[in-house]
Amino acid sequence: MERIDLLLTGIGRLVTPEGNRPRCGESMKEVCEIKDAVIAIRQGRIAWFGSVNELQDQLARSEIAVTIDVGGRLITPGLVDPHTHLVHGGSREHELALKRSGVSYLDILAQGGGILHTVRSTRAASEQELYEKAHRSLNEMLLNGVTTIEAKSGYGLSLEAEVKQLRVAKRLDATHVVDVVSTFMGAHAVPEEYKGRSEVFVDAIVNDMLPKVAEEGLAEFCDVFCEDGVFSVEESRRILTEAQRQGLRAKIHADEIVSLGGAELAGEVGAISAEHLLAATDTGLAALAENGVIPVLLPGTSFNLGLATHARARDMIDRYDLPVALSTDYNPGSCPTESIQLIMMLASLHLKMTPEEILTACTINAANALGRGDDIGSIEVGKRADLAIFDAPNIAYLLYHFGINHTYGVIKNGKPAVWNRLLVTATEEEEAR
Repeated sequence: MERIDLLLTGIGRLVTPEGNRPRCGESMKEVCEIKDAVIAIRQGRIAWFGSVNELQDQLARSEIAVTIDVGGRLITPGLVDPHTHLVHGGSREHELALKRSGVSYLDILAQGGGILHTVRSTRAASEQELYEKAHRSLNEMLLNGVTTIEAKSGYGLSLEAEVKQLRVAKRLDATHVVDVVSTFMGAHAVPEEYKGRSEVFVDAIVNDMLPKVAEEGLAEFCDVFCEDGVFSVEESRRILTEAQRQGLRAKIHADEIVSLGGAELAGEVGAISAEHLLAATDTGLAALAENGVIPVLLPGTSFNLGLATHARARDMIDRYDLPVALSTDYNPGSCPTESIQLIMMLASLHLKMTPEEILTACTINAANALGRGDDIGSIEVGKRADLAIFDAPNIAYLLYHFGINHTYGVIKNGKPAVWNRLLVTATEEEEAR
């Protein structure tokens, strides 16, 4: 008899992309769909899955410890949020009136607001205060069906404060059910004490911050805000090149507002992902395609900033055969939301992506943007049993019926983490079973 720790039955529809690699272009629409499905989990991983009618013999040969009927609901891979600024102090609702009166994001930053306001709040906060605030946000993400996220630093902008942020993220990864992947982003803005001396601040990042981050193993990736009035292409190249030398993989905030050449730089340095890309040129998109860089699009940011333009998702998919990923960009300024389901709706509305493309972008492509496509991002035998259970008949319904959270349950590492729309405690886990 085959031992099965958990059997999920009564699955109305199972929908997943297939394979471990990013899905590019037209293949983003290709998903596996199984009606009346079952999923067997052993030691936190997928043992087998398929139509209940086709698996009767396997079911009969299995010793099943626990069975949960999901009541005809939709199951997908656990969602992956590959671009967040999870750990930070304070918030910036006081800037809302400025934004609505037409003051631009970069103008607010130039006046000492925006990122720099959050830097002051983050520096003033204790490690415990940052941990508790971020923990609450992780709970919200989990309740939305997210099982893995990326967390960038970048609100410290000093050696001490950047390390503080990254240590909080590392602690969250160890203590919260959601997996937290850390990115060092000391080059998020030029701090006030270095105003007009960006080259000196870049020296501090390269000579002081990066070696400390690498030595303590505090981050897996390094990101840079390559943007007009922030970090030039030359400064960004220097930081990312040194980060790679220190063993960190490159990411880049590229061409968010001005076409500066960030996408081209992402291709040049072989970044794993380039993010935002609202102003990316055809040359930049071609560089991403030629060098296997995953574009991570953030439609919540352009929506919240009231921008008339959005990332060119259709060109990326149809013309450049790129593997688009989606993310919340959760942060205290330009996109203060933990709702990946809102982002999915905005991708449908503004980026003109299909439901199948959106699911792929939030699962296997997002997982590959974090270097984890072999372990998560699709429902495959041997992969981690990270699953989202939605009160929806199909994936299109998640986008069609907007403004609510459709998540009924979440299975993380083979165990219920959310059930009946509530976070699961150890006692509740037994009750769910």
